[in-house]
Amino acid sequence: MATPVTPASKEADPRVERSRRLILSAALELLGEVGYGGLTIEGVAARAGVGKSTIYRHWDGRLELVEDAVRLLKPDATPVAAGPVRERVIGLLQQLALALADSTWSRCLPAIIDAAERDPAVLDIHRRLTCERREVLVGLLAEGVARGEIGRDADLSLLAETLVGPILVRRLLFHEAFDPADVPRLVHQVLPPV
Repeated sequence: MATPVTPASKEADPRVERSRRLILSAALELLGEVGYGGLTIEGVAARAGVGKSTIYRHWDGRLELVEDAVRLLKPDATPVAAGPVRERVIGLLQQLALALADSTWSRCLPAIIDAAERDPAVLDIHRRLTCERREVLVGLLAEGVARGEIGRDADLSLLAETLVGPILVRRLLFHEAFDPADVPRLVHQVLPPV
């Protein structure tokens, strides 16, 4: 696997960071346009205006490049640090709804899901990144249980998936955005008061 560029090396040569950003941006654009199956190192190099050797200096191949691009692209999943858990869950889900409304990530998500269905290596990456995000919501819900805001018998993983599900279904199956203003109503339906 290629050695990642360290922060010290980024400071030493800003051209390296600039070329990495161009390459990652080109990879995301192409992923959204042609899907994982159609994405090639040659296509990314042409779109970024760099040589293939520049890409291979940073990544071993297409899979590693896409993983870095997707990791960079995924929207922030950081809940507000204080306040009632219900309000913090609403804020986190509104972030997700906004990100899925119209963003590079929302355009790439179908391609990532399709690639995960066909390629075990992409599935591993997709599952790992998705689980990292889900754990943020599960942790917030666990805090709600500890504070008595959520019932102790709740299956927190299932509850997290139930809260996120309608937002994803609306985007992926109906090709519509889930209005962030509707998130409080969703949370009220799924997460009734104790």
